[in-house]
Amino acid sequence: MTAVETQITYSNSYTIHHEEAYMTQEEDWDRDLLLDPAWEKQQRKTFTAWCNSHLRKAGTQIENIEEDFRNGLKLMLLLEVISGERLPKPDKGKMRFHKIANVNKALDFICSKGVKLVSIGAEEIVDGNMKMTLGMIWTIILRFAIQDISVEETSAKEGLLLWCQRKTAPYRNVNVQNFHISWKDGLALCALIHRHRPDLIDYSKLRKDDPVGNLNTAFEVAEKFLDIPKMLDAEDIVNTPKPDEKAIMTYVSCFYHAFAGAEQAETAANRICKVLAVNQENEKLMEEYEKLASELLEWIRRTIPWLENRVAEQTMRAMQQKLEDFRDYRRVHKPPRVQEKCQLEINFNTLQTKLRLSNRPAFMPSEGKMVSDIANAWKGLEQVEKGYEEWLLTEIRRLERLDHLAEKFKQKCSMHESWTAGKEDLLSQKDYESASLMEIRALMRKHEAFESDLAAHQDRVEQIAAIAQELNELDYHDSATVNARCQGICDQWDNLGTLTQKRRDALERVEKLWETIDQLYLEFAKRAAPFNNWMDGAMEDLQDMFIVHSIEEIQSLITAHDQFKATLPEADKERMATIGIHNEILKIAQTYGIKLSGINPYTNLTTQDIGTKWDNVKHLVPLRDQMLQEEVARQQANERLRRQFAAQANIIGPWIQTKMEEISHVSVDIAGSLEEQMNSLKQYEQNIINYKSNIDKLEGDHQLSQESLIFDNKHTNYTMEHVRVGWEQLLTTIARTINEVENQILTRDAKGISQEQLNEFRASFNHFDRKRNGMMDPDDFRACLISMGYDLGEVEFARIMTLVDPNNTGVVTFQAFIDFMTRETAETDTAEQVMASFKILASDKNYITVDELRRELPPEQAEYCISRMTRYIGADAAPGALDYISFSSALYGESDL
Repeated sequence: MTAVETQITYSNSYTIHHEEAYMTQEEDWDRDLLLDPAWEKQQRKTFTAWCNSHLRKAGTQIENIEEDFRNGLKLMLLLEVISGERLPKPDKGKMRFHKIANVNKALDFICSKGVKLVSIGAEEIVDGNMKMTLGMIWTIILRFAIQDISVEETSAKEGLLLWCQRKTAPYRNVNVQNFHISWKDGLALCALIHRHRPDLIDYSKLRKDDPVGNLNTAFEVAEKFLDIPKMLDAEDIVNTPKPDEKAIMTYVSCFYHAFAGAEQAETAANRICKVLAVNQENEKLMEEYEKLASELLEWIRRTIPWLENRVAEQTMRAMQQKLEDFRDYRRVHKPPRVQEKCQLEINFNTLQTKLRLSNRPAFMPSEGKMVSDIANAWKGLEQVEKGYEEWLLTEIRRLERLDHLAEKFKQKCSMHESWTAGKEDLLSQKDYESASLMEIRALMRKHEAFESDLAAHQDRVEQIAAIAQELNELDYHDSATVNARCQGICDQWDNLGTLTQKRRDALERVEKLWETIDQLYLEFAKRAAPFNNWMDGAMEDLQDMFIVHSIEEIQSLITAHDQFKATLPEADKERMATIGIHNEILKIAQTYGIKLSGINPYTNLTTQDIGTKWDNVKHLVPLRDQMLQEEVARQQANERLRRQFAAQANIIGPWIQTKMEEISHVSVDIAGSLEEQMNSLKQYEQNIINYKSNIDKLEGDHQLSQESLIFDNKHTNYTMEHVRVGWEQLLTTIARTINEVENQILTRDAKGISQEQLNEFRASFNHFDRKRNGMMDPDDFRACLISMGYDLGEVEFARIMTLVDPNNTGVVTFQAFIDFMTRETAETDTAEQVMASFKILASDKNYITVDELRRELPPEQAEYCISRMTRYIGADAAPGALDYISFSSALYGESDL
């Protein structure tokens, strides 16, 4: 008995102090008020019968409760009988002071049992005060008949009420809520008897509309077969609106003590149910873990081949669709799996904690489904995922380059084929055979001009061949067409060279026939041809497609274009000079009256051709300016996207890194109770979740950058991949930290650790956690144990390390530290306790039957035992005997005891 006492007041009549709440009453005694006559009558009869049920063991009884206790002798005898202890020797005299002395000895004995009586004196008992006498007897009943009643985690009155509710729960028309009205129809009393002795009462024949008959049946059966005297009158109970609670409680407590033997079996059944419930819950968690692990591993198995498929598409559009599918995978399909992986780890840790707290062996998942297996599979997925994204971007760049080269190839081929059209036929002509001398000379000059033009086109043919070669090296999807066209141009070029040489040879054979050539026509042709070729090249360059990825590159093109524009005045002078030659021809012809045919015998170019091309060049210059400026604007927009992404990434990246560092120390630095730590971590988690909008905005900017084909960013070292991985690690880390605190709460509640003890454990752990990362090295852990008084040898320390670090990780976590520190004092169920409980249900046999299990356990848990127990094969085995000893050992992963 402790010094802590609870004060319970019975109105103004007397006050009782005791450490237990069993003394609390619903109706208080009042010194100044009389009891309700009906209640007083019920108490007189009940308390008298209760006292006589004990006094008869000493061969005596009382007739009048307020008279027979006045001299204190029978009161002392009653206390000796119900307590089994000897009281001081009573005074033999008959004087008033002798009686008071004897009553005081009885009251002192009551107080010695932890009940402190206030405002009740021996004089009132000696004087026959009915109210005080009934209050005193009620105090004795409470202390010796009701206090020690305990059902599950309730005791005294509440325990007795719970016992009644549980025993009568299956019976129709019975609903026990109190110790007065719930008993008026007698069915509750009959149900209590039938529950324990169904042979004494046929409950099915009882009627709710016959309360007097039901009560008398219960009273008579209890008195005859259960040795419980009749303490109440059926008519008094039925006719009283609210029967006296104390009288009912006193009578009902007799049933509890009468059936105490059966309660032992019920207690054993409760223990078994509790153990089986833990096992069933753990098995369910194991099944859920296996299912979730299988689903996650299957998803990874299906996803990796898709990411490993590096078959490139032939078009930019198809490859961009692949990139969009990959983005959908990142945004839609992967995040739920990240949550599943995190939840799987949390469930695994929670399950292991529950198994450890219930003294069960650790859970070993199926082969290939360990948390480490899932982590390795996830790591492999992320590696393949990273490689797939890099491959996608590389392919898109390659296709972009191919499209540009293919278009450039087509343009140059078209221009070359347009120039070569008809040239073979022209070179194959034999017009020189019938030409005059002047015509022969003209043909020779014309051929020289053609050779000059042919040489000027040699560079374009080489460019075409070089572009075709690059397309082949970059694996262009339509390389066959490119190669065929390039081969055709090269073959034609070789043929043109051959034909040109043959025609020159033929013309040289008749060179002796040539005379002076009109120098002005010749000069015009020689100057017009290169100038015309220059204009063709200028127009080609002005219409040339370009692709750039930065401001610097476009500025380089603009500089080149400006340099080209600077050459235009000089080119215009050349144009005017060339046209001047033609004008000189016209002037000479006019001066000397020469009738010109209007055709330059040395070239097909005319001043109109030169003027038209010159106008085209001047028209293309501003168009090129516009294209370059538009590209400048696009590159500037891309630069803004880079800076916009970098500005956010340079904030989000360090923020994530800072949060990761804070979380790594949060379990070390947070003070207060575990609930306060949990609330703090929940708020911390909510702050992180609220930050998700910044990640989403960065994802949006990243997508805009990719859609604009921006693949580099010099303004930041953080890529979207870095941020994604950091964000996922941050979510996983905070979830794991919360789970660690939850497991600490489970450990604290299961092992009865106080907050002060937890704080002491935390202080010791933090002191030796030198890296401040929530883990101790083995050397630090040894120093911690020594500081706490452990005398450690190498063998003992090695044994302890197998307990706190079973996986040989080389570190000791705070959870493992708490488990070790509380392992020796923890109050957990053991295999021996479960065996002892089954032995009670089996009536001390070494086996138990199916009928016994189904009678004593709830249906679900009874069937659970039946399905898992093996057949008992001992010499004393009966038909259908089951081995509860092996079953109990198996629950805790132990060999048979």
